Order: sequence, then C-alpha cells, then structure tokens
Amino acid sequence: MVSTVATVAYLGLEARAVEVQCQISPGVGQFNIVGLPDKAVKESTERVRAAISSMGLSMPPKRVTINLSPADLPKEGSHFDLPIALALLGAMGVVDGETLAAYVVVGELGLDGRVAGSPGVLLAALHASERELGLVCPAPQGSEAAWAGQVEVIAAPGLLELLNHFNGSALLRPPMAGEAEERIAGPDLAQVKGQETAKRAIEIAAAGGHNLLMVGPPGAGKSLMASCLPGILPDLTPAEALEVSMVASVAGELSGGRIIRTRPFRSPHHSASMPALVGGGLKAKPGEVSLAHLGVLFLDELPEFQRTVLDSLRQPIETGQVTVARANAHVTFPARVQLIAAMNPCRCGHLGDAALSCSRAPRCAADYQAKVSGPMLDRIDLHVEVQAVSAADLILPPPAEGSAEVRARVNAARSIQTSRYGEGGPRTNAEADGKLLEEHATPDEPGRKLLAQAAEAMRLSARGYTRILRVARTIADLAGSESITRIHIAEALSYRRQAPRS
Repeated sequence: MVSTVATVAYLGLEARAVEVQCQISPGVGQFNIVGLPDKAVKESTERVRAAISSMGLSMPPKRVTINLSPADLPKEGSHFDLPIALALLGAMGVVDGETLAAYVVVGELGLDGRVAGSPGVLLAALHASERELGLVCPAPQGSEAAWAGQVEVIAAPGLLELLNHFNGSALLRPPMAGEAEERIAGPDLAQVKGQETAKRAIEIAAAGGHNLLMVGPPGAGKSLMASCLPGILPDLTPAEALEVSMVASVAGELSGGRIIRTRPFRSPHHSASMPALVGGGLKAKPGEVSLAHLGVLFLDELPEFQRTVLDSLRQPIETGQVTVARANAHVTFPARVQLIAAMNPCRCGHLGDAALSCSRAPRCAADYQAKVSGPMLDRIDLHVEVQAVSAADLILPPPAEGSAEVRARVNAARSIQTSRYGEGGPRTNAEADGKLLEEHATPDEPGRKLLAQAAEAMRLSARGYTRILRVARTIADLAGSESITRIHIAEALSYRRQAPRS
C-alpha cells in the first residue's frame, strides 16, 4: 500500500506540486527518502521519527521508503517534514488516506511533535487555492495563509493536535487573516533645510518611479532625503501588496501573518556580495533587489560597492526581474525597484572646497567616480548635485511644505499615469516602452528641437534619450499638462549626466 500527501517545492515565486509517497514493505527496518532531497530533507527522517515517538507511537519494524515525486525536481527546505510524517502515518493506518488527499501540507517538525514555521506558506496557500484543495500549515503562519482567499486552512500547533482534528475529536479553529502592516512614519521632508533642487528631483523620482543619483559632500543630507522617499510614495495596491508579500514569504520575512502594505525600503551595506544583492546562494534565495520589489533600493556610498556587484544590477534595473541560473534550476524573482543612490564627489568628499579638498584634486574625483561604470550611470534617470548645507540654512525655520504636501502631488501624478496606461499596462512612466512614449510622450515642436540639440551636444545614448522623455512626461504630469513642452524637456535635461568627452 502507498500513502500519498500533496506538498510543494519552491522555485522563485512559483510553488511546484510535489507528491510525497510512502510505502512500508517487508525488510530490515530502514527509513529512506528518495527524489533529489537536499540535506535538510534527508535529516527529516530523524525529526519525523522523534515526533511520532513523542505521541507514543513506534516506527514499523519494516522498510519505509519515502519518494518525493517528481523525482527530477530538487527538494529543498524543512517544510517537507509534516507531509512526510502524515504520509507515513497514512501508510500505518493512523490517518485516513482520503482525508489527506484533500490538503496541501507544509511545515517543519520539532522533536516533540510541534509544527514550526517555514518560509513560503503564502505561496503554498495560493497554490492550494488554484488546485481547489485545503492547506495544512504551522499555527504561527495560519493568518498568513488566510490571505490566499477561499481556501480551507488548518493551522496546526502540533502533530498530535492535527491528528485529533482529522479524527474529529478536537477540531482546530480556522485562522483569521492577519492585519495589514501599519504605515511606519519615517523622516519628513520638512526636516531637510535648503536643498530645493534635490527635493524637486526626489519628487519627480517618486512621481514617475525614476532612478536617482545624488552626488555631494558628506553631511549634505543625501541619506536623509533618501529615507524621506517612502513617506511620499503611494501605498501599495492590493495586487502589489500580494506581490511584495510573496517575496517576503519566500525569504521568511513575513512575520505575524501581516500583509505588507507599505513599499519596501532596503539599504544594504556596501560590503554586500553579489548573491546578497541580486539573489542566489546555495538555495537561490531572493536578494536585496527582489526584497525591494515595488519599493526603493537605496545604495549609499555607491562607488564603495564592488564594481562587479554594481554591474550585476544593470539587467534587473532594465528588465524588472532577476534570473538566478544554477546547474539544476533557473529561478526568477521580480525586481521592479526604484534605485536611489548617493555618493561623495571624491574620496575625501570635499571636491571644490579649496580649504578641505585633498592635494590630488581633481584627479582623485575622476578616479573615484570611475569606479561606477558608464552603463550603470546611463540607467539612472536623474543626476543631481547636492551642495553643502551652510550655517545660514540650518538656522532657518522648517520649510512650510513637508512630505504630506509632496505626497499629494505624487499621488495625483501617479493617478494620471494609471488612467493613461490602463490596467495591465506600465505602473509608472519609468516602465513605459518606446511605443507608449511615442504615443504619450512626444514633445511639441520647440521641445523636440531642444531635445534634438541636447542629444547631439550631450552625446546621449538611445537609452538616455528614452529616459529623458520618461522624465519629461513625469514633469508634465506633476504640472497637470497633457502635452510635453520645451520647459519640461529643459528641466529633464538639467538632471541628465553629460557623457565625458574623450
């Protein structure tokens, strides 16, 4: 007799169906798992053995074989413990096989039979909903699974309680969906003294989802302004919140069953490795660029990152996704991020200040800025020079306009873009392709002439030319203008980095 239990294997944000098959056959007492299990799955034999023993049951003195089908799909993670245990109990006749056939099961087992949490429960719940099955998951993650909608969720605190539920002796209460994550108040733009040009660039970046680079001396407020960005971005839509929560669920960062409703803000240290930033590692987990999906990826001290690590971001920034290729699997994670970067003009940070700059200026500035490749800089829409803040600026009263006022304008501009591109189209101007730009971002004749002259003088690449149009479209949206005029093109050009002449 073969007992089967449905579970899943995670490949990126995809939950693949896996069938756990258990057969008890005559022979020397052994407990084997086959079907490309990793070390964590192989070790489940001891956890399952101890969990069953904790309930007063003993393992059958026969040959126990667990097959994870399909056998050519790699199986990783401890969430296979509970389905393996239930398949074994089904083969022993402790649990009815027809009851088990109605559920997808995930969860890690403790030695005392407790069911511990495991990453990816939200994906498993969505997978179960698509197959019109129920879900058995750990009790701490029941509220997370309940977000999947019309799916029966059994949140089991332990293996014994789960068996009692199946036998009808003590039913488990269905979990309620977790509350939405509360919006956390961050720094306000009213805290920033001066820096009107930089604040205008941040508003444009937020309104159109554009990438932004701030260059200025230390202490000028670059990091403060970047941390103000989440406060002016619109909240995630329900569909976007589900996307972001799925990434967090796979990474094991979705706590308390709370769905994420605020845009992520990730700020990795410049010592981050390539797998940490773009994803990968032994088990191909999402990196910072995916954990910041539909939010902000802030890279402070940009030239201090390893050049190969920075260049690995070029493709995700352009395509909105990152594919981690391994010999046994190709895993794709979403990576539609808004890149905000900050850097000093040179290593000492005081280029242009005769009293503070080092003796190697301006050569040190060229060497320092050259650590960031040209193709990487070409993918950044807005480049803004941030000047040092003077004492006269610091003693001024706070600005009359803060994040709330800027956020209202950003929301209005985003609403215009949503109605323009429609459902299923780009979310922001930064995602619009060439065809949409021809239709919605063609400037008037004076603007076209200015753009043509600037493209020649500034030696703009085709990508740079397209990004100018995207920024100009956002500037026009902030102004409530249907057409793009010369003034919108001029402002967009003022934020563009000019290519160095050979």
